[in-house]
Amino acid sequence: MSDNYKIVLDEKELPTAWFNIMPELPTPLAPPLNPATGQPVTPDELKVIFPDSLIAQEMSAETWIEIPAPVRDVYKLWRPSPLYRARNLEKALKTPARIYYKNEGVSPAGSHKPNTAVAQAYYNKEAGIKRLATETGAGQWGSALSFATSLFGLTCTVYMVKVSYNQKPYRKILMQVWGGEVFPSPTDRTNAGRAILAKNPDSNGSLGIAISEAVEDAATHEDTNYALGSVLNHVLLHQTVIGLETKKQLELAGDKADVLVGCVGGGSNFSGLCIPFASDKIKGKSKVDIICVEPTSCPTLTKGMYQYDFGDTAGLTPLMLMHTLGHTFEPPGIHAGGLRYHGDAPLLCNLVKSGVIAAKAYPQNPVFKAAVLFARTEGIVPAPETSHAIRGAIDEAIKCRETGEEKCIVFCFSGHGHFDMAAYNDYLDGSLVDYEYPEDKILEALKDLPKFPTGI
Repeated sequence: MSDNYKIVLDEKELPTAWFNIMPELPTPLAPPLNPATGQPVTPDELKVIFPDSLIAQEMSAETWIEIPAPVRDVYKLWRPSPLYRARNLEKALKTPARIYYKNEGVSPAGSHKPNTAVAQAYYNKEAGIKRLATETGAGQWGSALSFATSLFGLTCTVYMVKVSYNQKPYRKILMQVWGGEVFPSPTDRTNAGRAILAKNPDSNGSLGIAISEAVEDAATHEDTNYALGSVLNHVLLHQTVIGLETKKQLELAGDKADVLVGCVGGGSNFSGLCIPFASDKIKGKSKVDIICVEPTSCPTLTKGMYQYDFGDTAGLTPLMLMHTLGHTFEPPGIHAGGLRYHGDAPLLCNLVKSGVIAAKAYPQNPVFKAAVLFARTEGIVPAPETSHAIRGAIDEAIKCRETGEEKCIVFCFSGHGHFDMAAYNDYLDGSLVDYEYPEDKILEALKDLPKFPTGI
């Protein structure tokens, strides 16, 4: 094994194509459906909010999709990102496990999100679009899209979940520095937002609500398209640069992953790391354990129903087959704002349903305990979302300590927590509350699932 703490690739080794796992799925991916007709959505129906290039990627059966040269040129600002061996964490845990983390926090926006934001801004610019509308939870995606649109000469409107808008003011400022305009969602700018405020003037918002507002904004302005930071196939596709690079770096280190871990809100950073490895598992070339981690306050994969549902609260999107807590579900205002989504990527849910990927959930305090240990051993303060992956990786390493197994554990360090000091303050002063969303509340939200079509 390599003795290095950091395994780096030359920029010449930056992937030239994204990897599409759709042709290799154990069971075919169920198509998105038009809620009015129950029929599969056609490309023409998506042209209201997406450019043709991204629609083609969304429905592509090609295994490899070339990364355009202008996108690769921007990637080179921070990619290939480093893979670190967490040796100090290993020592603190007294584990025989080898722990690696892929550091996506080195991007200009501080997370994995620019991997798709840059691509989406490029394709929309090529299509003649002037403005992009989007939602954001904790602000990582809004920051990334504001950064990307500034590079390609587009403007950007961000609907930020209200609780995160108030918790994370510096994320809002970062978006504004890059030229983005930011509004706390729900707003009075859209029909969707006004409807929510009429029912609940004190609504903290949710990603589902913010998506409704952004989609409505895009659909009602000819010069504007919608950009999504997770969930859709083309978003997960763009993120596969993470896993493709990690594979090369592990080879350089003379190692091979036994366990992969990542946090899941919509599923993009986790899928970006794991999809290239899941391909080997599906083909029988690997027995790697792939584990996604979510919060107990928003337990989509661990307690949700596998059912067709809307991707947004107002029901403006197509129906998608996914694990869902119900599109009207409004989770508590935990600090991991990027993980507060009622559904998950259909592609990821397909792999969970088929048994290729496993899921687990944690409350806030154990997650922040893991984050502080990581910061005190490896030196980097992780985002609350990322901290879920760290908790999962630590628990796998503790299992190795108890069994004596020398496993290789790899997790996605999806972003740093430099703008999340209020969350750490709450943890350190003991005021952080653990939420386990009540079963009856989940059942109540699931009653609002679309009656047609039925689940699978």
